[in-house]
Amino acid sequence: MKLATLKQGGRDGTLVVVSRDLTLCQPVPGIARTLQAALDEWAAIAPQLAEVYAALNNGAARHAERFDPALCHSPLPRAYQWADGSAYVNHVELVRKARGADMPPEFWTDPLMYQGGSDSFVGPRDPIHALDEAWGIDFEAEVAVVTGDVRMGATPADCRREIRLVMLVNDVSLRNLIPAELAKGFGFFQSKPASAFSPVAVTPDELGDAWDGSKVHLPLVVHLNGELFGRPNAGVDMTFDFPQLIAHVAKTRELEAGSIIGSGTVSNVDRSTGSGCLAEKRCLETIASGKPATPFMRFGDRVRIEMCDAAGSSIFGAIEQTVERYPS
Repeated sequence: MKLATLKQGGRDGTLVVVSRDLTLCQPVPGIARTLQAALDEWAAIAPQLAEVYAALNNGAARHAERFDPALCHSPLPRAYQWADGSAYVNHVELVRKARGADMPPEFWTDPLMYQGGSDSFVGPRDPIHALDEAWGIDFEAEVAVVTGDVRMGATPADCRREIRLVMLVNDVSLRNLIPAELAKGFGFFQSKPASAFSPVAVTPDELGDAWDGSKVHLPLVVHLNGELFGRPNAGVDMTFDFPQLIAHVAKTRELEAGSIIGSGTVSNVDRSTGSGCLAEKRCLETIASGKPATPFMRFGDRVRIEMCDAAGSSIFGAIEQTVERYPS
């Protein structure tokens, strides 16, 4: 099943069911007005949404309309929780190596995680707004899952059963603000502006054999200004899978339905697949020649993040964003 949120009907938008080929959609106000409402009563509402989905795919939907990703907000325009991990530890190791820092051994056994702002996400075709190019504007191509209710102390096996939806993320980072923030010893804040998620969130069964219950085994394709930047495989070199990441968050707290857990930048040890962010490429350049050559994003630069199935069809729709100066 594929679900999206249109930018209409208030701050939390209007939930629509989207056809498998991403051409049609149907609002479902009689079932659930918003995606959060559907997640709150998932056991009762998901079967009703599935009936609409089947009708859309079979050409039997009564109120179908053309699906336009440009009219979409992120599937959850705001969420009760957005926690982002760093599941691809080889990426962390590379970043630390580039600045001459040792890799603590516990990084391979205990996930890194930060809690991002979730009161306001941006749509998949909305601009990346910034006030200053000197902030070091970077994209981060990631995969995320949306959970149901998760109890405190839940095991990875428990958490696996609570994965409701999968989607893509552009977790924008302001790289030149990060060092000073981390030096304070209190984590990210100003360096992590609003994230954007793919037009569509999908139930795990839509991924077929590419979903093993814990990871998505497909390339995440990134283009920068129309040129291929990277296509790392999200199922390769993922040290901590999604059930492990969710369990890490749930160690000391409950997760409410609609919580979003991110993978961190998708990264492969095989560097021929390219990178999921500019910082990683700059680190590789620093290790190779002593300094980075690739600049961070500037006003007017465009990034596209997408994942396709084995037949080449887009699964989630594409995140397509342009960097723009925040309007005064």
